[in-house]
Amino acid sequence: MVFKKKEKKVPAGFNSVNEFFDYLYKKEDLIWMGQNTNHLQKDKHIENALIEAAKKRDYCKYPPPEGFPELKELILKDLELDPELQDIQITASATEALYLAISSVLHHTYNTIASDPGYLIINNFANRFGNHVKEVPIYNEDCGYKLTPKLIKEYIDMDTKLIILIDPLNPLGRAYTEEEIKEIAEIAKENDIYLLHDITYKDFSKNHTLVAKYAPKHTITIYSFSKIFGMAGLRIGAVIASPDLIRKMRSSVINDLGTNSLAQKAGIAGLKSKNEWINEVKETCFKNQEIIKEAVDETPGTFLPVYPSDANMMVIDVSKTGLSPTAICDYLLKEKNIFVREGNYTSKLFANKYIRVSYSIPTEQILVFKKEFKNAILTLQEENNIKMKD
Repeated sequence: MVFKKKEKKVPAGFNSVNEFFDYLYKKEDLIWMGQNTNHLQKDKHIENALIEAAKKRDYCKYPPPEGFPELKELILKDLELDPELQDIQITASATEALYLAISSVLHHTYNTIASDPGYLIINNFANRFGNHVKEVPIYNEDCGYKLTPKLIKEYIDMDTKLIILIDPLNPLGRAYTEEEIKEIAEIAKENDIYLLHDITYKDFSKNHTLVAKYAPKHTITIYSFSKIFGMAGLRIGAVIASPDLIRKMRSSVINDLGTNSLAQKAGIAGLKSKNEWINEVKETCFKNQEIIKEAVDETPGTFLPVYPSDANMMVIDVSKTGLSPTAICDYLLKEKNIFVREGNYTSKLFANKYIRVSYSIPTEQILVFKKEFKNAILTLQEENNIKMKD
């Protein structure tokens, strides 16, 4: 059976999804809260590295196929991982890293455990190369809005080969404790299965623990430059795993003439300068979270399932407003120039319950959101003759 990717819903008023995102990309005054991108990153080291590499016309040459050795070393150092136990492949985005990893470990008889909500692109890859994905409902207080060790044990079976651990979790922003990470690592080792640890948002978290430190042979770590480094448009990431597993992945690499050399130079500069700017970015994000919570607390029928978030995004539950997430997102974009994301991007089971907002943007823009969010809910309720119950 050939896997067929589900077609994306075309937003109202546009002829295609591509046209929609082209519109967003070119709209310079847009308040960008819909893609978890980091607009607080103002580091000149990254910018200067790009300019210098372009002026030297480094883009005329192919870079090394595995990535610049300096970049590989800096990533492992950033994660405090042992280069004797872990190898690394630089990729054209964390998405490519996910595809490469999943295609290398799954077989048509294997199943995968993932959460719902979660990052559905990963599930699509697992469905393509494996048998099926067990999407575990985690949108509830009982499990703390995350895929717990207890839930993993309930859903695992003899054909399970992969556990997807997004940490912190997109879209909820929930992270794992060190004890939970240790327990999940033990589950992987005892059952001889792989843990795919997507750590795209780890640097926004107050505390974070790598599964690779407790189960190095069973962990695939996905690394991204898109979020904390503010380099989403440069499309660069990495996959980290045991040398044997990375060797297997390299036999499947399509992009075997290397990853964008300018993006790699920017990554090197970002890693070297990270300690100079990361605290400012995180502090602004924490401040912005507080402002969003104020907006939600003032808006009847809405609440934050997870607060504070350990990522640069959070979920606002709107299920008691009588409004659909799509209606809210459309109104904010078309009427108020604010781009937020509806739930169907990150959930099949709970898509009608929430919107996702990211806040790694200037605080003055968050203040605009605070003003307009409550007004949007009240306006839409009035237009649709919806009355809130006391």
